[in-house]
Amino acid sequence: MSGNPLLGALDAQTLVDAVGLGAVYALMAVGIGLVFGVLRLVNFAYGQLIMAGAYTLAFTSQAGWPTWAGIAMCFVVVIVLSGVMDRLVFRPLRTQSPAVMLVTTFAIAFLLQSVALLVDVRDDTIGEPAASVASLNQAITVWGLEVRKVTIVAVVVAAVALSLLALLLTRTRIGLQMRAAATDFATARLLGVRANTVIATAVLLSAVIAAAVSVLLTVQNPLVAPDFALKETIIVLVGVVVGGIDRLWTATLGGFAIGFATGVINGALPTDKTVFLPSVVFALVILVLLIRPSGLFARGGTSLVERV
Repeated sequence: MSGNPLLGALDAQTLVDAVGLGAVYALMAVGIGLVFGVLRLVNFAYGQLIMAGAYTLAFTSQAGWPTWAGIAMCFVVVIVLSGVMDRLVFRPLRTQSPAVMLVTTFAIAFLLQSVALLVDVRDDTIGEPAASVASLNQAITVWGLEVRKVTIVAVVVAAVALSLLALLLTRTRIGLQMRAAATDFATARLLGVRANTVIATAVLLSAVIAAAVSVLLTVQNPLVAPDFALKETIIVLVGVVVGGIDRLWTATLGGFAIGFATGVINGALPTDKTVFLPSVVFALVILVLLIRPSGLFARGGTSLVERV
């Protein structure tokens, strides 16, 4: 492998880090896919929910709160903000076109960024440290590999969240209603599915996942700024499209795939060449979509059958 620096860099350490990043991106893809499944809404403001949770961790850390209390407050803030967003903005616009709702999510995203900036610059600096969760970013040795604690936590959380979600969707009444609504919302309502209950459940689950991702990303990047999680959100949205946005599981696989690919390419590129990482990733995305426009993991090229 010495003759090829890219292949030489693909060692076990790189693959472990890539799996950890893929797990985080898969979680984000699940959160985005849940809301899209029932509302047909690509929520660009999802990253700002994560940002709000990250700022909560930073401020509670600076106030001297215990780590567990800061994490609990992070979940409370993200869930409440998501509920308010749905009740005051998304619910009145449900009958509007997808384009109107998409533009609205852009407006919400930049509004929340602006509010975060106003709060952040109160001390004439931009960026708030979240030191209380930094210990989770320490590495431990596993079979000769340096594995960060947050990587292990990310993989475990992703596996548990996906397993519980699978049980919810296949073994519970509300889960079956969510699947029916995702397939044909209008018909599901005629058959007795309560739209507000289904949508509220999807929004709640999406918010819980956003809070978990907020903790994981803050551990990895403990300096929180108004654009926190913006880049990751864009990459995951691209991954969701690559995987197949019309089904939750293909969207999740797409999120994991683009996260894993990003980690592998970042580890394979020399340090002075990592600036080319976004170009390489998005070039691969374009190539995949040219070959499989309906999504890399879509069945038979169709995109309108069983979306959850």
